[in-house]
Amino acid sequence: MSTAIAKKKIPLLDLAGIHAPLREEILAEIARVVDSQKFIMGDDVKQLERLVAQYTGTRFAVGCASGSDALLLALLAAGVRPQDRVLTTPYSFFATAGAISRVGAVPVFVDIEPATYNIDAENARRYLERDPAIKAVIPVHLFGACADMDPILEAARLQGCAVIEDGAQSIGAEYKGRKAQSMGGIGCISFFPSKNLGAFGDGGMLTTNDEGLARKLAALREHGSLKKYFHEWVGINSRLDTIQAAVLKVKFRYLDEWTAGRQRNADRYRLLLDGASIPLTLPKAASWQTRHVYNQFVVRCPDRDGLKAWLKENDVGTEIYYPLSLHLQPCFKELGYVEGDFPESEKASRETLALPVHSALSIEDIEYVCDLIRQFAGNSVQAAL
Repeated sequence: MSTAIAKKKIPLLDLAGIHAPLREEILAEIARVVDSQKFIMGDDVKQLERLVAQYTGTRFAVGCASGSDALLLALLAAGVRPQDRVLTTPYSFFATAGAISRVGAVPVFVDIEPATYNIDAENARRYLERDPAIKAVIPVHLFGACADMDPILEAARLQGCAVIEDGAQSIGAEYKGRKAQSMGGIGCISFFPSKNLGAFGDGGMLTTNDEGLARKLAALREHGSLKKYFHEWVGINSRLDTIQAAVLKVKFRYLDEWTAGRQRNADRYRLLLDGASIPLTLPKAASWQTRHVYNQFVVRCPDRDGLKAWLKENDVGTEIYYPLSLHLQPCFKELGYVEGDFPESEKASRETLALPVHSALSIEDIEYVCDLIRQFAGNSVQAAL
């Protein structure tokens, strides 16, 4: 019989624990913005833009209302039009392909690498070489680690198509020493509350080294207007609220500290679980991923649903990212993809599970989760006998 483990509650993300030490500092900033009455495009937005540009190693950053809008604005700025073809991964949050469809373009998928869950760069390169109709490619830096960018960047350069980095989950990540969001023509960031740098609501940002693109993005987020009531392009209303920028400025000061905490927790999982006789595959950074920021710590388990149910029974929060590949989503049925087209993505959707990795976790918290995983494995072996 298995030894009972004393229960404790471990949420997938403990925002209360992360925010508690910053409460007074953040409330003071919110009060300052309220007193100023400058709720739209205030100085805090410009200050945050400068901070993010410097942090990502880019010349320009442009705030917007969400990470989803960042993708949409990037496609508009890149000149993607209805019926254009845009290459991306089928294993990502819906917004990646959703933004492509929203501009009337056609999502075209390439399968993922099983070890990193990111787009298979060599397959993407070959696809770009044989399909000159591809207008843009969107590699996703999933779970806090960069995709293999060099083959994609080179192929895109030769084909003359835009590269838009979906870095929603990867602020601070590095590829061969280069920052995420700095390598393509445009980088996209999400400030959704669950991100490593999260707002108190929705928020997003775009980065670029191209002054012309920065100017266009700044206009597109305000209905395509560079001058009030005069419109160079048809854009959308997607401004980053001043209050959210003020909150993010406070939290930005702690980003690297929180990232280091996530990295330590990922290492603790490996120390406690690596080599154990359990059917679990732990995430490992590829050689090019010189800084993994662990927005999620995603493991593989053949009995993923059983493990998830067991951890839930013992008050450990988990999440499945993502239970259905984008090419199999009902809204993309007209694209003509069928089950089996992207086997690695489909297998990941059946086997992956995100464990708590946030910086507010204690060593004891991770030991508790690992003890439960080992007990689950032991119970599974007993049940099979």
